[in-house]
Amino acid sequence: MITFPNAKINLGLHITSKRKDGYHDIETCMVPIPLVDALEMVLDKKSNWNSTGLSIPGELTDNLILKAEKLLKKDFQGLPNLNIHLHKKIPLGAGLGGGSADGAFALKLMSNLFDLHLDDFFLEEYAAQLGSDCPFFIANTPQIVRGKGEELSPVDLSLNGVYLVLINPGIHVGTKEAYAGVTPSVPKVKLEVVLADRSRWKNELVNDFEPSVFAAYPEIGEIKEKMYASGAFYAAMSGSGSSVFGLFEEKPSAIEWQNGYFQFETLL
Repeated sequence: MITFPNAKINLGLHITSKRKDGYHDIETCMVPIPLVDALEMVLDKKSNWNSTGLSIPGELTDNLILKAEKLLKKDFQGLPNLNIHLHKKIPLGAGLGGGSADGAFALKLMSNLFDLHLDDFFLEEYAAQLGSDCPFFIANTPQIVRGKGEELSPVDLSLNGVYLVLINPGIHVGTKEAYAGVTPSVPKVKLEVVLADRSRWKNELVNDFEPSVFAAYPEIGEIKEKMYASGAFYAAMSGSGSSVFGLFEEKPSAIEWQNGYFQFETLL
């Protein structure tokens, strides 16, 4: 069986408090976008893992797909072995949730492949054990995300007909580094109120990571400025960076970006 884990963008991202467990509470609206990896799982006599496309750094013990398999095999004894292949296209460590999507989609794919018929509630419980962004990708619809990422609320939001331009300059922004530059605070206006009025997005739909990240890496901030100069009605950094996206009412004229930038454009 094959599935296509997709990326996400953040419309607004507030760091509202630091928790006693060392994590942070957030408030954001996550929206799925059609930039995808390809994940295939086949029943086999022996377990096997391989990947193509973008290189995936780190140890296999940190791989969220293999962690998802381990979680299910712990609770459901006797599950067969899998031959797993991932073709990686979503840039890594780019604020797009690609790794989290891979883990969440692995859970959904295995639920079908193993005939477990797990509903979204249980899949989200498993996903939360993999990482903060993972539960979002179970329903994979626009949602308000709060807490560590486990508090999900559907939101009446449509970007149908909007043109998306997404740029990743290949700069790695460490998560710890990004959080270190933010002083948590609760926004004065509810996120749902701002989302309901696109005329407020540019000034009020903010990503709390941007000021410190842009100060450390001006190149990322310049991409956002170029999006607005090219006619975007909204532009922002996604997650903790370094990807920046622009939303346009119609396809913009060709924008010249530096060589080596990852570029993705689509009509949503």
